[in-house]
Order: sequence, then structure tokens, then C-alpha cells
Amino acid sequence: MEAVRFGIVGLGAMGLDHAKTILERVPEAELCAVATRNPAHAQQIRELPGGQNVRVFESPEAMYASGAIEAVLIATPHRLHVAQATQAFEAGVHVLLEKPMGVCTQEVRALNEAADRSGKAFGAMFNVRTHPAYVRMKQIVDSGELGEIRRTNVIITDWFRAQSYYDSGAWRATFRQDGGGVLLNQAPHNLDLWQWICGMPARVRAFCGFGRWHDIEVEDDVTAYVEYANGATGTFITCTGEAPGTNRFEISFDGGQLVYERGHLTLSRLDVPASRFIREYEGGFGKPGVTVQEITPQAEYPMHAGVIRAFARHIRFGEPMIADGREGLNSLMLSNAMLLSAWTDETVQLPFDDARFARLLAEHAAKSPEKRVRAIQLNVSQSF
Repeated sequence: MEAVRFGIVGLGAMGLDHAKTILERVPEAELCAVATRNPAHAQQIRELPGGQNVRVFESPEAMYASGAIEAVLIATPHRLHVAQATQAFEAGVHVLLEKPMGVCTQEVRALNEAADRSGKAFGAMFNVRTHPAYVRMKQIVDSGELGEIRRTNVIITDWFRAQSYYDSGAWRATFRQDGGGVLLNQAPHNLDLWQWICGMPARVRAFCGFGRWHDIEVEDDVTAYVEYANGATGTFITCTGEAPGTNRFEISFDGGQLVYERGHLTLSRLDVPASRFIREYEGGFGKPGVTVQEITPQAEYPMHAGVIRAFARHIRFGEPMIADGREGLNSLMLSNAMLLSAWTDETVQLPFDDARFARLLAEHAAKSPEKRVRAIQLNVSQSF
């Protein structure tokens, strides 16, 4: 196939990593241009294998006007995502956007409308959807072979971050520029997987620790309880101050259970559905028989390269993307609802009042203090 001509906006740690991925691992894409005013970033691109031919523009506008690209990957601070993606759509460019899609649902709904008007492809960088174990979990849930979901539990407390991470950028861990903490910066991957596999809940009640473990103003510790329309319940627990931490995704069904933890996907299948056993068993203390098997897929985990490859093939051949950018509204709705619940001490019905959340976020952003910045080298390999 003819490679899709890509540009990149945002050459921080993640943007540079995406540049390397396109140049080295995605033959379906060609990195033709980047937009940056930072000479050091431009030099870093030129020093990459194959980077000598990448054109450097001082602004996204100039890059779009040049005709050098047909798709852009945006990897800038969260607060810039909606405006920059909208600008690209208006320039007639396909957009692959880093998570999260924005900082509040109100603005992301407007972004989705801009994508619809443009007629261009809109993808989200939810690379963890390419993980073989999560792909298998979704297949099993969608098949209905284990019956109705009864409970979901996500514990993702191994997003550990030192204070130096938060001190490495003026925008990090501030409501004014970052828009939030662990829910918006690390956990969007997990929130996306949760809703992608299990569906969206109807109600959310959350408790957030703001600067509980670090000298920051945003949330670094979250425990949330949710209820689904069918009566099922769920919990979502995340933080950046707990070590060694846990990474566990558990789904209980009427007919069994799925658990992914420590690299192993385990399927427990009941001989008789729990609902039937409860009604029919006469012995009092019995339980349904269960067959337990490990079903961990032995397959490649393509991560970011898989998302970019699928996005390019979607542009050329109409093949499915890993994640349509419009779906990014769902995980953001969950994170916004958790903050809204914590700020108001209320149970939040989904969908909630977008304007109300936007007002509260603006109030917190207005109080963001100036912060100290430290020059450190971030290790991107430690991130999803």
C-alpha cells in the first residue's frame, strides 16, 4: 500500500517516541513532517534513523498549508488537544489523538462534532486495546458465553510516580494546564478498557485523594463504585503513590469469571449458572462446580505501532481502527464523573451535566498555584 503521510504535533517524550515508532516499525506510515519551534526537538528528529528527510515546520498551520501530510498525530499537553485536533480537521487532515481526548466532556462533544463535519478519520491512541489478553476478554464478554455480567473490579495501583515526575513540567499535575491527575494522565487506558469490555455504568460514586501521596493539587488516589443498568456493580481503584502496586482486571458473570493479573488470563467456568444453582440446589452450603483454565493468548502486543498501523489502513482501505476517537468521550465521562462525585460528595448519574463539571473544573484551575519545574529525563518505556 502507499504509505500514509504523517506529521506530528508535540515532540515531548511521547511525541518523540511516536516518531521513532513510525520511522522504525510502521511501513504503512511515512513520517514526513513535524511542527515545533524547539531547535532541540528538531535536532532529535534529524538524528533518528530515517529522520533526515522529515520536514520541520514552526507551526501546525504551516505544516497543514504545505500539503506535506495527510494525517497528524497530536501528542501535546491535554489542555491543547481539542483546539489542535479541531484545527487539523478544519485543515482537512486526518487526526490520531493521544489520550485523553480533552479534559472535560463538554469540549470533547464539540470535538466529536468537528470530526463529523470534516469527514476525516479520527482515531484515539488507546494502545492497550491491542493487548492480546484484553482483546480475548472482550471477545468472551461480547460472545455472551458466560452469561450476564454481575460485577467488575479494576485495581490499577502500579502507576507509581515519584515527585520528580510531577516536577518535570509546569503543566503536569495542575488543574489549569493538565486538567487532572491519575484519572486523566495514567488511568485513561484502564478506564477505556473497562468501558470497552464491560460497557458504561449508569451511576458513579467516587472518593479522591488530592495530593495524598505527592506535593500536587490534583488527584493521585481514587476509589470509585459504580452501578450498571442491569443491576451489576463495579469498583475502580487507582493511584500513583502505592508500590509495588496491583494490576488486576476481574469480571464476574452468572456463568463464571475472568481475571487478568500478572500476565495471566484465567477463565473460571461454572458447571451450572449461579442463578440457576441458587434456585435449584437443596443442600444449603453447596456451590456450582467450576473448571479453571489459563487462556493467556500467545500473541504479539503491538502497542502504539498497532494503533498507527490500523489507523493508516483505515485511511487507505476503510479497515477498522483500534479506537475511534469519538469513543474517547466514554473514558473521559468516567473520569469527569469521579471528580464531580468527589467534589460534590454526590452519586453522579451518567450522563451528567457537562456544563456543571466544566464550571467546577474552571474554578479549580483558577486556583492552580505556580509550580517548580525540574529538568529530568523521563523514561517513556515505563508508561503504557
